[in-house]
Amino acid sequence: MIKEVISSGPFLSVSGGSNFTPYINMSNVSAGMTRWNGNTNNFEVYDGSTWMTLSSNVASVSLNNDAVRAITWANNKMNEEIALETLAKEHPAINIALDNLKKAKIQLDATIILSKEHDTSTS
Repeated sequence: MIKEVISSGPFLSVSGGSNFTPYINMSNVSAGMTRWNGNTNNFEVYDGSTWMTLSSNVASVSLNNDAVRAITWANNKMNEEIALETLAKEHPAINIALDNLKKAKIQLDATIILSKEHDTSTS
């Protein structure tokens, strides 16, 4: 059971929920009912006579270092592209250079595909 999700980095977001015990008609509880006790920060189950705290062992959720590096890299690349597009709108020379870079990337991708096709047809 996941009791809590804590993020020490910028890539995990948790929203919603509250620390308050949900409404349970305390005059009509029955065995097996569960609740979140916001005072103790624990899940509880009613055993027919009393509220029992469920195991305090909790799972933790986090991203491994490779995932953090990949997301950070992608986020940085996205920000670089946004900044470059903004500069291109403001400076005609940068816009021309950026268009040439995009065309060169298309040519490079096509050349790579043709090279792979050539390698497989000559093997």
